[in-house]
Amino acid sequence: MLVYPSGLDLSSSHLRYLARHLAAHRAAIGSRWRRLSAGRQALLVLAHLRNGHPYAQLAAGFGIGTTTAYRYITEAVDLLSSLAPPLAEAARTASGKAYALLDGTLLPIDRIAADRPFYSGKHKKHGMNVQVIADPLGRLLWVSPAVPGAVHDVRAAREHGIIDALAAAGVPCWADKGYRGAGGTVRVPYWGRWETLSTGQQAVNRSHAKIRALVEQAVATLKSWRLLRRLRCSTTRITNLVQAILTLHLTCSN
Repeated sequence: MLVYPSGLDLSSSHLRYLARHLAAHRAAIGSRWRRLSAGRQALLVLAHLRNGHPYAQLAAGFGIGTTTAYRYITEAVDLLSSLAPPLAEAARTASGKAYALLDGTLLPIDRIAADRPFYSGKHKKHGMNVQVIADPLGRLLWVSPAVPGAVHDVRAAREHGIIDALAAAGVPCWADKGYRGAGGTVRVPYWGRWETLSTGQQAVNRSHAKIRALVEQAVATLKSWRLLRRLRCSTTRITNLVQAILTLHLTCSN
């Protein structure tokens, strides 16, 4: 396999943050010797999450075995996911804003047609559904655990407790028609064909669309981590990957 130097479109704060926590984790578990230093392990993990390179390619580039690369990445992802903020903390942060934006997005996965629970009829592909909360400027605040793509957005939001958490914090929330009937503080546009709506309802829907459109920036921020654009791992690992990326984004983007 050929090896070449490359780069990551991340700041050095991402590397320092992860390396610091990995070094502390090694000290806590009494790890005496590793093939890679904490800094090199952090770089390995960031390359995987940001660029989506498979383990075999990363292993060749870092001069380690594929199994070692998998073990190092899994260790760091689990560590980062444990540091992700809970929903209650995100609701408290959102309570300091004028309102919050809520949307669901599909993370594509490799699955065969028989895997019905993962097939999204809306997106016409297999994937995992995650719920995204953003502030009025479209900045990412929180991402939910991943559920099969067949789960509807409003059901996912209820199961994660998002609607209740935002309502308890008194946070108005703008969402699309997929959250119709959610209740709480969730606001959705008027339902019906455009031509059947009154002039006032059409005006409200236009205003609503302009407000909630900024949530797409938060979704784009999440998917700028290219690993999430096509996941090839076990579906049981996806929640940890998403939470790890959320931790890195929130900690290093401030």
